[in-house]
Amino acid sequence: MTGAADSPKRRRAPIGRRPAADPATAWVHREDAAAAQAKAAVFTARLTIDVTPAQRGRIKVIAFQRGVTAADMLRELLEREYPEARP
Repeated sequence: MTGAADSPKRRRAPIGRRPAADPATAWVHREDAAAAQAKAAVFTARLTIDVTPAQRGRIKVIAFQRGVTAADMLRELLEREYPEARP
């Protein structure tokens, strides 16, 4: 029987250094500091509702006409209809 003392030690081959980031890739993945802070400051929770296809179509068309996203438009609507309670 051969034990660990009988077998030669194995060495791991050096892998080398990690390649430096491509400047173009780093630029694309870089996030604006203000945007990063805004994301960190706002916590969102997903809300799912069922609407008819016609309602969904009207919501999307109206949002497009106003130049906003449907989500932003609906957030404004919800905030207007259900304002935060004040003590």
